Amino acid sequence: MSFQNPVFIPGPTNIPESIRKACDMPTIDHRSPLFGQILHPVRANVREILKSTSAEIFIFPSTGTGGWETALTNTLSPGDTVLAARNGMFSRKWIDMCQRHGLEVMIVETPWGQGIPTDRFAEILAEDKRHKIKAVLATHNETATGVTSDIGAVRAAMDAAKHPALLFVDGVSSIASMDFRFDAWGVDVAVTGSQKGFMLPAGLAIVGFSERAIAASKSAGLHRTFFDIHDMTKGYAADAYPYTPAVGLMNGLLLSTQTLLNEGMENVFARHRRIASGVRAAVSAWGLDLCAASPDLYSDTVSAILTPAGFDASDIVSHAAAKYGVAFGTGLGDVAGKVFRIGHLGSMTDVMALSGIATAEMCMVDLGLDIKLGSGVAAAQEYYMGSAKTVPMKDAA
Repeated sequence: MSFQNPVFIPGPTNIPESIRKACDMPTIDHRSPLFGQILHPVRANVREILKSTSAEIFIFPSTGTGGWETALTNTLSPGDTVLAARNGMFSRKWIDMCQRHGLEVMIVETPWGQGIPTDRFAEILAEDKRHKIKAVLATHNETATGVTSDIGAVRAAMDAAKHPALLFVDGVSSIASMDFRFDAWGVDVAVTGSQKGFMLPAGLAIVGFSERAIAASKSAGLHRTFFDIHDMTKGYAADAYPYTPAVGLMNGLLLSTQTLLNEGMENVFARHRRIASGVRAAVSAWGLDLCAASPDLYSDTVSAILTPAGFDASDIVSHAAAKYGVAFGTGLGDVAGKVFRIGHLGSMTDVMALSGIATAEMCMVDLGLDIKLGSGVAAAQEYYMGSAKTVPMKDAA
């Protein structure tokens, strides 16, 4: 692998040099007002990126998995029932976490490549007259399959059933890259991490709580210590954490969020959509298909590309690393060996995407697939040349 080449995995993503340098800072007293000058602006910026005016933002030294645990343990009690679709690796992992915490999970088995079945959710919620279901879990962007689900439709199903369950959303590979509407979608807990759209190393779980979720936390019976939002709230009031924070990463997050907001979030979303569309044009030119079953499900942050039957897609990933020093994502779980993944989120431009497309193309030709060299690159070039110009990504002033 070469440090000179960008990575095309769905996270951790490429780190802009300015943001990397922001993480490299001298030691400060993390219980002083100086840390508060990092902490409070970061929380305000994240709230704006979530498109919320009231969400309480909690940032833990952890990853998105820790964010899942924060959502569950602060709002639910042993034996509570949650509703979830199992349609990919990360929805599967969140369900597993629920079960390990002693929660009952109503699982809607869903083919990998499909989104959350909101019609089925609507039926289940309407049938739950006693409101046994306490929370609905939704994976906004399933990173393993490149599938984006309609969270607004999930909320609509809950509202149509007049169901009081909380709505928890895994936005780890969508937030800060794709449109996310905390308030408009009635999200109660949103979970993300530092290593994807925020263009940082792994190490921060970033979580937004609604007023309803905060209220639920006052009677929740699951055990928690490290992820207790009430301990964190007390710390924030004193410009501190209840334990030692990851100060360098927090400083990097401050610059990252300022960079995104300076670009303009609608421009960020448009950039990701444009880059993803170029990748999809290349996939079509290769004569291949995406794992996502239909265009309305296509992710703007990761494309999971199906290879012909009998071909091990993992060979493309290992060959790219060994011969060209470039990282792509392997297939996970039920699609292992069937897909390879191109991550196109975070610090990414049209030109960077073209280098990834070209490398994937060379690998497939090297490995004997019936791909015409240059076909995908040309298709992506044509798309990028003809697509509407948007504000380029730029560093914070």
